[in-house]
Amino acid sequence: MPVITYLNNKKLFYEHTLEIVNIIKRLDHNLLQECIAAKINGRLMDISDTIDYDADLEIITAKDKIGINIIRRSCAHLLGHAVKQLWPKAQMAIGPAISNGFYYDIYLEHQLSSNDLQKIENKMQTLSRKNYVIKKKCVSWEEAYNIFLNRKENYKIKILNKNIPKNSSISLYSHEEYIDMCLGPHVPNIRFCIFFKLQKISGAYWRGNSKNEMLQRIYGTAWNSEYELTKFLENVKESKKRDHRVIGKKLDLFHIEDNIPGMIFWHQNGLVIFHILKKFIRMKLKKYHYQEVKTPLIMNYNLWEDSGHLENYGNNMFYTYAENKKYCIKPMNCPAHLLIFKKTLKSYRDLPLRISEFGICHRNEPSGSLHGLMRIRNFTQDDAHIFCTHNQIKTEVNACIDMVYDIYNCFGFKKILVQLSTRPKKRIGNDHIWDFAEQQLSSVLEKKDINFTQSPYDGAFYGPKIEFTLLDSLNRKWQCGTIQLDFFSPQKLNAYYINNHNTRTHPVMIHRAILGSIERFIGILTEEYSGKYPLWIAPIQIVIINITDEEILYAKNIYNFFLKRNIRAKLDLRNEKIGFKIREYTLRCIPYILICGKRELETQTISVRTKTGKKLIEINLEKFYDKLLQEVLLKKC
Repeated sequence: MPVITYLNNKKLFYEHTLEIVNIIKRLDHNLLQECIAAKINGRLMDISDTIDYDADLEIITAKDKIGINIIRRSCAHLLGHAVKQLWPKAQMAIGPAISNGFYYDIYLEHQLSSNDLQKIENKMQTLSRKNYVIKKKCVSWEEAYNIFLNRKENYKIKILNKNIPKNSSISLYSHEEYIDMCLGPHVPNIRFCIFFKLQKISGAYWRGNSKNEMLQRIYGTAWNSEYELTKFLENVKESKKRDHRVIGKKLDLFHIEDNIPGMIFWHQNGLVIFHILKKFIRMKLKKYHYQEVKTPLIMNYNLWEDSGHLENYGNNMFYTYAENKKYCIKPMNCPAHLLIFKKTLKSYRDLPLRISEFGICHRNEPSGSLHGLMRIRNFTQDDAHIFCTHNQIKTEVNACIDMVYDIYNCFGFKKILVQLSTRPKKRIGNDHIWDFAEQQLSSVLEKKDINFTQSPYDGAFYGPKIEFTLLDSLNRKWQCGTIQLDFFSPQKLNAYYINNHNTRTHPVMIHRAILGSIERFIGILTEEYSGKYPLWIAPIQIVIINITDEEILYAKNIYNFFLKRNIRAKLDLRNEKIGFKIREYTLRCIPYILICGKRELETQTISVRTKTGKKLIEINLEKFYDKLLQEVLLKKC
C-alpha cells in the first residue's frame, strides 16, 4: 500500500498502483492546472507515470527552473510536430533543451529560409492552441525501432542502434500523429508551450562530425510567461546592437581578414585598450607580488609530449618544423613556466614563487566556432603559475580569489557565478590526490562564504579548478577567470625544490588566469559598455574642437596642456560645422567633447559635453583636469 508524503509531511494512503496525476487531483484539483511534472523521491517523472511504492512527492510547475527546461524540451517536440506537418518527408535527428531555449536538427532536402521559419512558428502556434494531451508510452527497443522504421525516421534508427542498449525501455511521446522519443519528462498538455519564438536556422553536422552529412538546425526560445519572453527578446535585440564586431568597426578597433581566420589585426584605438589592460594587470601583479616573465612562442615537440599536453590537447595545437625537428606553437604557458622554475635550485624558503606572463598562445580552433574576439586562434593570456608547498595551497588560492574580485570590481562587474569543476573521466593521477585537491579548493570557497556550484567531470586533466563567470548588464554569462590545482605537471617535468628535511619534493602548481584571453575580454567590455568605455579605458578620452578659425591657437594650447599630462586627446580643427563634429564624436563614444568658441577664448575656459549629452559650461582647464584624474583613479565604470 503506497504512502505518499507531500508538503508539511502530509501523507496520503493508497491501496493500489496509481498515476501521479491522480495523487495531484486528490491534493488540489486547481494545482493540476499548474503542474507539468513531479519529483518522486527526488527523481523527475511525468505525471502520467505510475508508482506502487512509498514516496516523497514534489510538484514541478512552469515557475520552477526545472519546469522551464521541461517546457523547452516539449517545445522542441512541438517544433518537430510542425515541421513534419509542413514537410512530411523531413527526418528528425535530435532536439534538446538548451540554455534559454531549444533546437532541433533536421534532415530536409528543402533549404529552409527566414520565410519558412515564420511559417513553422505559425504552425507551432496553431498546434499549441489545440490544447491536445501529450501522451507517453513506454515500449521495448524492438517496438520503438519498428515504429521509427515505418515512419522512415532514419536518424532515430541510428540513435537506437548506436546509443541505446537493446534491452532498454524507450519512452515515446505522442503529439497527436507525431511521435518522438526522449528520456523526458514532458509537459502533460501542449497548452504549457505557448510563450515561444523561433530565432534562426543554421547548419550542423550529424553528431558534430564534419565527416558526416550537414543537417539544418532550427533554434527557438521558450519561457513561462509573455513578460519573460518579451524581456528575453528585447535583450537579444539589445545584444545585436552591442555586437563587438559592429562596434569595433565603428570605433576603428580591429579587423579580421577572411583569408586569415581567427587572427586579430589591431588598429591603434584597439591596441590602446589592449595596452591599458596590460598596464592595469601589471599594477595588480605588483600588488599581489608576482614576477613577470616572457617565454618562447615555439618549443620542442618532446616537451609537450613529456608534459602530457600532446596526449590530452594535441588536436588543438599547431606544429612547425626546423632542421628536421618538430616543434609546437604553444597553446598555453604552463610547461614554459615549469622550465623557468627548474632553471635554478629552489629551497622551500623560496616558495611560494609566483610567475606571470602575458603569454601569446595559438590554438587550432575549428573554423565554424570562430567568432570575432570571443573565439580566436591567436590570443594573449594574463596567465600565471604559482609554485608552492602543500601547506601554502589555501593561502595562495585565497589570495588568487581576492585578486579576481579586486580586478572584476574595477570593471563594474558585480554579479559573479562561481563553479568548482571536479575530476574528469579522462585524467592523470590517483583518486587520493584528487580528493585532497578538490577538498582544498572547496574549503577555501566555504571559508570565504562564497556561494558556488559543483560541476562534476569538468576539471582539467591534471586537476580541479574554480571557474568565475561574469554576468553582464543583460545577464549574459562570460566565463573568464580560473584557478586550477595541479599536482602532476611538476612531477611529469621533474621540477622539485629542497624541503626543510633537505630532500627533493615536487611543488604544487596553481594555474591562474583572471581576464583569460585579453582579446576576448576586450570583446566582453565592448559589449558591456556598448562602446561607451569608462574614461580610464577609452582609447580617446577627450576631443578638442574649435568653432571658428579664431580659436585654432587656443584649441592647440588646450590640446598640448592635456597631452603633457598623459590624457589621451584628439584635436579636430577641420572646417566643419560644430554640430557635425559633436554628432560625429558622440557616435564614436568619446567620453568628453571640449568645445572652444569665442566666449571660451575670452574667459580662458572650455565648454564640455559628456558622452551622455550632459553639458558643462565654462570650466577652468586645471579644474577639469583634476576631475579627469579623479575619475581615472577611481576607475568609474
